[in-house]
Amino acid sequence: MIVDAHHHLWDPARHDYPFLTDELAAIRRPYGPADLAPLVATAGIDATVLVQTRSSLAETEEFLATAAATPFIRGVVGWVDLTEPSVDETIAALRAGPGGDLLVGIRHQVHDEDDPDWLGRHDVRRGIAAVGRADLAYDLLVRSRELPAARALVAALPDVRFVVDHLAKPAIRVGTDRTWAAGVRAFGVMPNAWWKLSGLVTEADWKAWRPEQIQPFVDELLEVAGPQRLLFGSDWPVCLLAASYVEVLATARWLIGSLRATEQVAILGTNAVEVYRLMTDPSRPGR
Repeated sequence: MIVDAHHHLWDPARHDYPFLTDELAAIRRPYGPADLAPLVATAGIDATVLVQTRSSLAETEEFLATAAATPFIRGVVGWVDLTEPSVDETIAALRAGPGGDLLVGIRHQVHDEDDPDWLGRHDVRRGIAAVGRADLAYDLLVRSRELPAARALVAALPDVRFVVDHLAKPAIRVGTDRTWAAGVRAFGVMPNAWWKLSGLVTEADWKAWRPEQIQPFVDELLEVAGPQRLLFGSDWPVCLLAASYVEVLATARWLIGSLRATEQVAILGTNAVEVYRLMTDPSRPGR
């Protein structure tokens, strides 16, 4: 089973996406399930996880309804206001709505916060604890700057499952990233933390990247956390800035090609099923 544990959908004609700057003009157009369906079929993807793009409950509700109507989308990582006192009730309402059984995680754009220790705030941690109580995963969208706060959070909430998106966005195009490497090593092996092998081609040079340039960063995570802590995601359609969907999957296979077959299977599918509690039978509703 192959799971794409990280992709997006959006429509700039209907909503504002601040991250879709002029630099990203090539992907500033609508992307819906019909665009992704032939790609996952060609690539042999069995299930996907749709991930939030905006700090919007309305988007989360829309994504859940979309997932319920799209057989290959088996989970949604949505958004809630973690600092809201009634966050438990908000999550419960999402799960009671259309497609609510497909809510598998929550995410916030932490790396856009001014405070590098935003994850250390009491109200934020209270909200993330509520995510754990709902048996949902929490996706950490962080860079090197926020890795120390992320590590402290993961240690403080051992009952919450955490997934670090895009390997915390190392500076691949620079060639080395000592701050990132130090943060990863300090993170170490934590039983409630996973790392997402996604978004790496766009952290490299979009026009001239090679898998060999990405390999050292993946090897760092394999050494620190091990193959049971990695999971694959395409980061489509953002990946299209540097590579096609098929190329991203082929690159992931190349990067983990030296591992045992069982370890490759885990990274490409079963780890995502574990952390997100995905239902693997598409004929059954919900998780």
